[in-house]
Amino acid sequence: MQGGRLLTVLVCLATTVAMVNAGDPYFYYTWNVTYGTIAPLGIPQQVILINGQFPGPNLNSTSNNNVVINVFNNLDEPFLLTWSGLQHRKNSWQDGVAGTSCPIPAGTNFTYHFQPKDQIGSYFYYPTTALHRYSGGFGGLRVNSRLLIPVPYADPEEDHTILINDWYTKSHTALKNFLDSGRTLGLPDGVLINGKSGKVGGKNEPLFTLKPGKTYKFRICNVGFKSTLNFRVQGHKMKLVEMEGSHVLQNDYDSLDIHVGQCFAVLVTADQTAKNYYMVASTRFLKKEVSTIGVMSYAGSKVEASAVIPKAPVGWAWSLNQFRSFRWNLTASAARPNPQGSYHYGKINITRTIKLANTKNMVDGKIRFGFNGVSHVDTETPLKLAEYFGMAEKIFKYNVIKDEPAAKITTLTVEPNVLNVTFRTFVEIIFENHEKSMASFHLDGHSFFAVASEPGRWTPEKRKNYNLLDAVSRHTVQVYPKSWSAILLTFDNAGMWNIRSENWERRYLGQQLYVSVLSPEKSLRDEYNIPLNTNLCGIVKGLPLPTPYTI
Repeated sequence: MQGGRLLTVLVCLATTVAMVNAGDPYFYYTWNVTYGTIAPLGIPQQVILINGQFPGPNLNSTSNNNVVINVFNNLDEPFLLTWSGLQHRKNSWQDGVAGTSCPIPAGTNFTYHFQPKDQIGSYFYYPTTALHRYSGGFGGLRVNSRLLIPVPYADPEEDHTILINDWYTKSHTALKNFLDSGRTLGLPDGVLINGKSGKVGGKNEPLFTLKPGKTYKFRICNVGFKSTLNFRVQGHKMKLVEMEGSHVLQNDYDSLDIHVGQCFAVLVTADQTAKNYYMVASTRFLKKEVSTIGVMSYAGSKVEASAVIPKAPVGWAWSLNQFRSFRWNLTASAARPNPQGSYHYGKINITRTIKLANTKNMVDGKIRFGFNGVSHVDTETPLKLAEYFGMAEKIFKYNVIKDEPAAKITTLTVEPNVLNVTFRTFVEIIFENHEKSMASFHLDGHSFFAVASEPGRWTPEKRKNYNLLDAVSRHTVQVYPKSWSAILLTFDNAGMWNIRSENWERRYLGQQLYVSVLSPEKSLRDEYNIPLNTNLCGIVKGLPLPTPYTI
């Protein structure tokens, strides 16, 4: 082995050791990704299974654990997984999106190694390649608080994950062909709860069995494609306790609007008459409501649930008011023993304002989506790899969009969309939705404060309406029709990070971008070196690794 390459390997090995605290435990998993045939809506169809399961295995971790997952891709095309909500501090290499990672080729495997550093909460994982998410491959991901750090509620009797999603009966390949040909997908065919669809009065096996008088924790995640889903439990209140990694003020709700990509954790107490009860998930803001039920049974009871199920709320003003009721719990400890609210984000000066207006237009006779007139297209060489190897100029240009979109956008340019953001600056991002449909947006690698959401267009004067005290720190925010939402955050996590529409149809057709956060020091204090097992593709395939970062 040549001396330079040997030095690189030795330093990278040292980096791998330095990446984690020797006292943090390791947990190893082997996942086999395959196709299978099941009938979630009564029609046999091809789905994606992980270890034969649909949805995939529930990944149960604790803050700062090292999670090592060897993923074997037994599909007939490349595959990637992302861990939605995990920040991968200094480690965007593990994010599992096209801008950071070469996909896992068919018939091969790749080992993810990540650490939910100083995080707790309810999350999920899913495929990011093509439209694989439309066929499955998703599952729950929970990060528990360490035993020494108190949680602001008593330990529940049990902790369950509930994955809700809209669903199509056609395969991801057929749906991809629709979009590639310029067609839209239309309304979903149904809704699932933990991969199953139920009917009122039908023979529904209980999803959960509760002991009378006990309190249970349900982590509810909308892992769907385009639909806001309202979730409610017949005859029971839900006490909201955590949202996307943050403890919140514990208000009781009859129902919750959970937008695409979002996760809520609630406490439900079995304090009603001992019988069966329906859990209901139904679409919101679509022309036609689609719903499903799951059964929650009291132990020892054989009394069927009432056929009268609670109705979903009407209109999006109700949903907006519910959003405004969510508040960060300023006194609760987070993943560390210090209070969540010890970070006074409202007193930090904003250094940059970026307004992202969703854009829709025809390109070569086919519909495309984007931000500020640019529709992102993935490149054969992941953006992060091109940047790390010093070859960014051969793959993309920085800042092809301006921070302020044009007053009227009449054209849509298709190219890689990468914003350069200065490391550790405090930034304001405005998501502006000019359409009549619901929108939901996600940022990788960071959490942000969702400080406002209002109808109309954003102007600087709107800042007077911001919640600068106890907005929830989270990673996904909804934007209502003809409305805007504002978030504040410090870009303190070096790497290449994806901002995307959680409407997967729009994301696939270009409504996403990447934020490059570069540390000027190029030091291991700010960012880890490329892992030695990283797949190299595109123009960097076969190249020697660059000189590694050091302390």
